[in-house]
Amino acid sequence: MLGRGSLVSSVPPSYKCHRYPVEVISHCVWLYFRFPLSFREVEELMLQRGVIVSHETVRRWCGKFGQAYADGLRRRRPRPGGTWHLDEVFIKINGKLKYLWRAVDQDGNVLDILVQNRRDKAAARRFFRRLMKKTRMVPRVIVTDKLRSYQAAHREVMPSVEHRCHKGLNNRAENSHQPTRQRKRAMKGFCSVGGAQRFLSAFSGISPHFRPQRHLMTAHDYRAEMTVRFAIWEHVTGAVSQPTTA
Repeated sequence: MLGRGSLVSSVPPSYKCHRYPVEVISHCVWLYFRFPLSFREVEELMLQRGVIVSHETVRRWCGKFGQAYADGLRRRRPRPGGTWHLDEVFIKINGKLKYLWRAVDQDGNVLDILVQNRRDKAAARRFFRRLMKKTRMVPRVIVTDKLRSYQAAHREVMPSVEHRCHKGLNNRAENSHQPTRQRKRAMKGFCSVGGAQRFLSAFSGISPHFRPQRHLMTAHDYRAEMTVRFAIWEHVTGAVSQPTTA
């Protein structure tokens, strides 16, 4: 769970030259990344609320602010755990086979994702280095499946880190792919590698924030946790109402 201490101060994105208020922009971005909706469906939901905004405008908002919101949420997360679970899955982009690499810690928090053309030693090495640069730490243990590329890259990049290689141990990383698969089906696939990387990078930062482990909570605890998470979202987006002066 996230504590109330997570409401750290930071500078929200700039909304200069946008005629819509921040509450509308952040709500559209939240709808798109939280639920399996298209831009046109977000447009329809906003119209039902009396807000007229085109699906192209929603698309631009998600492209401009989605990553900034995701980065703001990541900065408020606790330091990653010492056990990292890594996995890669096949993904078709514009009819061509690519590989989606993902790393999560022992609590299921997504550390990073990377779309690559291959799953060889060079690809694994690139992902390892990117992970350590992004998290600014070296894990205590990494858990992977039996893909030999992991073993070769591990010996070269992080030889002092314990490496556990067993398919049954890596269910946490494999399960973390499920929301991505669900969203990919709703979007009817990705059109380009760059587009997939941009969307998944923002999606992996925003969507998990609103997906606490509901099955482990009572209804009261779940509502309390979501209240905190929505408050964090408002701070990240800058949608918190400012006090008025007399």
